[in-house]
Amino acid sequence: MVVTTRVRLDRIASSTRNAQLTPEVIVGDGIVAAEGYVLAVRILEDKSTYNTIEDLSGRMVPLRAGDVLAGTLGTRRALRGYAGVVPAHIAAGDTLEVLNLGGILGRCTSVNPDNGAPFRAEVLGAILAFPELGDRVGRPAHIRDRAVPPADRLESGVPVVYVAGTCMNAGKTVAATELVRGLARGGLRVAAAKLTGVSLMRDALSMVDAGAVAALTFNDIGIASTHAGVTVTSAKGIFNRLAQAKPDVIVAELGDGILGEYGVQDILRDRELAGIGAAFVMAAPDPVACWGAAELMRREYGLAITAITGPATDNEVGLVYISASLGLAAHNARRDAAGLVGAVRAALDGRRREERLDERIEERVPA
Repeated sequence: MVVTTRVRLDRIASSTRNAQLTPEVIVGDGIVAAEGYVLAVRILEDKSTYNTIEDLSGRMVPLRAGDVLAGTLGTRRALRGYAGVVPAHIAAGDTLEVLNLGGILGRCTSVNPDNGAPFRAEVLGAILAFPELGDRVGRPAHIRDRAVPPADRLESGVPVVYVAGTCMNAGKTVAATELVRGLARGGLRVAAAKLTGVSLMRDALSMVDAGAVAALTFNDIGIASTHAGVTVTSAKGIFNRLAQAKPDVIVAELGDGILGEYGVQDILRDRELAGIGAAFVMAAPDPVACWGAAELMRREYGLAITAITGPATDNEVGLVYISASLGLAAHNARRDAAGLVGAVRAALDGRRREERLDERIEERVPA
């Protein structure tokens, strides 16, 4: 028999948003130890660093000892953050850790010294959902509830500007945001997406603030953190839904790096997803990363980089190396956003000319 308790939440993490929780929830002891399920936990201590959580509005709010938090079970494999997993068994009274700012919960397996130890939290139970009118039993809430459906087939033909990076914190979100802003100010209707990473609304909200008419992330598909095997269908589902907003272009950020454990490689290898790529922008921190990214994109995926951005383009040393040695466009998103937007706009215009030419050829060829 499931034992239930009424609990008042002090904080509701953004990763839970598909579950549409209210501050008053019913918590049960029948916990499903699997990614995507929503738990109530009590924070066990105060911290001086990495001590906030993103709430449902996208605000960063402080977490304090004693706060009751609604978070989502998930994994994290961040090079410059925490690493953690979902334990095989979870019971009320167990201790888990808060693995990211979006409220992903799991057992921490590795700590980045810059962030300090993660918050520890006591598990209170599984937050229950009551989807059927009059349902008195409920079931463990999951972020698949009310999610955008994934798709095996891409129905959208909207061109995509992919913004990838060699690692986390390489400048991808800054570049994606400036591209949204520049393309929108140039008269295009722009949608935005975050296709890989660990659940957090911040990057998508930044692109909305820059002028995106719609923005979705993998969390909207019901995924807490991405990994190999899930990113292709989730990306196609996201693009299919964004197409309903009738954008001229979609700017899609690929979280983490092109080498990593978040499933970026699957997206770059997929013919349909790569086929709608009108431009590929790469963020990199140094010349070695620039060289490696160019080689990897060419050899592994058969894709050409449109422009390089990120810390490698902070001054003329990197800019000269990228242009002279690699033969690629280089534009710093913070100081030369116009140049970056211009390179991408040229790629978009070139794609449109090719499509018009193909249409004319098809019209001339008899059936």
